[in-house]
Amino acid sequence: MKAFFRLLSFAKPWHRFWPKYLLFIILGLIFGIANFALIIPVLNVMFTPQDVTPVTELPEFSLTIAFFKTTFYYYLYKMISQHSVQAALMYVCIVLAVASFFANWMKYLGQRALAKMRTYVIYNLRKTLYDKISRLHIGYFHDQRKGNILSIVSNDVSEVQNCITYSFQIILREPILIIGYLMVLLYMSVQLTVITLVAIPASGFLISRLSRRLRRNAGEAQTLLGSLTSTFEETISGARIIKAFNAQHYVRRQFDKVNERQRAILRKVMTRQELASPLSEFLGVFVAASVLFYGGLMQATGHLNMSGYEFIAYIGFYYLILVPVKNLSNAYTNLQRGMAAGDRVFAIIDMPVDIKKSDDSVPVNEFKQQIEYRNVSFAYKQEPVLRNVSLTIEKGKMIALVGLSGAGKSTFADLLPRFYDVSGGEILLDGIDIRKYEPKDLIGLMGIVTQEAILFNDTVFNNIAFGIENAEEEAVIQAAKVANAHEFIMEMEQGYHTNIGDRGVKLSGGQRQRLSIARAVFKNPPILILDEATSALDTESERLVQDALTRLMENRTSLVIAHRLSTIRHADKIVVLQKGEIKETGTHDELMAKNGIYQRLCELQAFN
Repeated sequence: MKAFFRLLSFAKPWHRFWPKYLLFIILGLIFGIANFALIIPVLNVMFTPQDVTPVTELPEFSLTIAFFKTTFYYYLYKMISQHSVQAALMYVCIVLAVASFFANWMKYLGQRALAKMRTYVIYNLRKTLYDKISRLHIGYFHDQRKGNILSIVSNDVSEVQNCITYSFQIILREPILIIGYLMVLLYMSVQLTVITLVAIPASGFLISRLSRRLRRNAGEAQTLLGSLTSTFEETISGARIIKAFNAQHYVRRQFDKVNERQRAILRKVMTRQELASPLSEFLGVFVAASVLFYGGLMQATGHLNMSGYEFIAYIGFYYLILVPVKNLSNAYTNLQRGMAAGDRVFAIIDMPVDIKKSDDSVPVNEFKQQIEYRNVSFAYKQEPVLRNVSLTIEKGKMIALVGLSGAGKSTFADLLPRFYDVSGGEILLDGIDIRKYEPKDLIGLMGIVTQEAILFNDTVFNNIAFGIENAEEEAVIQAAKVANAHEFIMEMEQGYHTNIGDRGVKLSGGQRQRLSIARAVFKNPPILILDEATSALDTESERLVQDALTRLMENRTSLVIAHRLSTIRHADKIVVLQKGEIKETGTHDELMAKNGIYQRLCELQAFN
């Protein structure tokens, strides 16, 4: 139940919701009891009007059942004695309709009050989940399947909405209804009600045994649903490769395996869940039969102090109590499914944030002198990626990182904006450890262009001015011109206000990359990180992008990762990484003269 109350904590402060809901429940219960209790006088007037209790004086006011009952029968007897049986019947039916109207009106108002709480829980849960995902370190997403995360954000949150908030409504309302109906039953007959009480603990015991494994199975079903979502996502994004390798049958077979497993688990969950309702109803009917049998014996022996109409009403009230008992049974099984989904949601929310803000962090808004990697080491899951690396990057210089795949180049660059934190050593910016700076200020000093152009399903304008509100159009256009993007943008149907589709699918690779460069130009950062920004382009696109990068790097400090060594020939310093260690540093000419690793890399690319 800890997860249940934690989920409800997202609706705090509760006093905005539950007092009104509680009030409407109680009022609805009162009118509902009055509504059903009117069966007795209706039957009495219809079949034996001469036996209507004669009440000739109004009682003194008091908040008791006896007062309202006596008052009702006073006017009922008055209708029969002064008018007619038909008038009395109309009086009873009008009171019945009014009671029914208010009972249902109170029910509506209660649901309306609770709807605010239910939507507030989901709103806060989604907001917390999204905020946490946006703050998690990059490594977390390397370990998780994207489809599984999407499944948690969509399917599991929906499961919480459908199960947890519904169960809260039931758990808060049904006990009040049960207590209210029990009080009426005790008022009518203590002896018969004692038998009635047998059904409630018996139902609870059996339902709890039934639902013991429901939560575990529900959690497994949700996990498999995440796998299905991930498979769908991969099939859509990899449709071209799947068809190119004629792998449709293979991916379908893989999908069918997970789909069948999820179906089998879900069937178990639904079987146990659906069994709760008929089981509780059977128990209720069984006890009702016992009540009828026992009541018949009491009537035969003269110990039942009830009229026939009152006994019928008593049985009716007993069946009324079965409804909330049945609802509680269903709520308990639903709760297990909801808490299984909640556990998966909290697994993300509780994930520790590795990149933390220092308690004594300092602001930074400019880069003055140099960046220094001082004895930096980094390991990912115990696997060393960088080993005791030291390097100084002077302001305004272009530093190029080269080496074979897996040498640690991208990790070296990712440590600077704190996508990861160093495992050993420190990185200093103007003499201060970057972990001391405000994270948002640190990243604000940097512009990043990666090999894969990350664009969003939005307009060209909003992609260039990404993250900047009320951006000036002239500044966006100027950034596009620097990135050699203005010409092709103006050829588009709506120019800068053209939507480029999901991940920029409407653009070519070179166009997407130039928009990424325009975004970096618009940000106008003093430090640039270029991670193989031209490696995936054709010759013509590479020329245009490289020209844009050259303009972008003017008067900036640049850290460039390149596989195509021709793009970094004029770098101020080239750093050669191998197995996480710096093996060579120098200019192009200096490194070529050493006849070392760099020279062999150049020969492999026929570059001289």
